[in-house]
Amino acid sequence: MRISCPYCGERSLDEYLYIGDATVTRPDPAGANAQADFYKYAYERTNPAGAHKELWYHSAGCHAWLVVERDTRTHEISSVETAKDVALKRNVAKGGA
Repeated sequence: MRISCPYCGERSLDEYLYIGDATVTRPDPAGANAQADFYKYAYERTNPAGAHKELWYHSAGCHAWLVVERDTRTHEISSVETAKDVALKRNVAKGGA
């Protein structure tokens, strides 16, 4: 499998570290259900078959954090974005700056 880094171009999988699910967000510790939310955040994960967003770190390259959308059945990559860009889009969608 090869990942196309936005900064370095297409590189071998050997240059990257898989970090985990990129769709999981940390719950608010001051939230009403904080204990239950943190339990779900830490322990309740799915293993989807199909399109999935994953967090990867370009450890042997530019050290960028990337969100890779990949089909877990075929390993086909449909998109790669910097994690920073994904976070900024998420913040704008929530009404932030």
